[in-house]
Amino acid sequence: MGLAKTEIFTDQQNEIALFAKAFGHPARVSILQYLFKTDSCICGDLVSEIGLAQPTISQHLKELKQLGLIKGNVEGTSVCYCIHKENWTAMKSLLSDFLNQDLSQLDDCC
Repeated sequence: MGLAKTEIFTDQQNEIALFAKAFGHPARVSILQYLFKTDSCICGDLVSEIGLAQPTISQHLKELKQLGLIKGNVEGTSVCYCIHKENWTAMKSLLSDFLNQDLSQLDDCC
């Protein structure tokens, strides 16, 4: 398998691709939806809510946290997660600009 060669792309292109990856797995989509629905920090509820094993949930949470879409606070022996609202807003702006590129086109090219 070849390298992704991300260095040949702009920072913005790489950032868009990383955010798109976050939505590339239904478990991560489900986790984000649940965090929005509850609108509070969630510790152990995700395993029973999503229906996946704890290590699987932990891996998806780790990826979402690395992207900055969620944040976690240590409470006792567990970590509680919630949406990182400032980063979520920034991601929406970036993706909105990308997804709305078609609005500036005046005619159909094909």
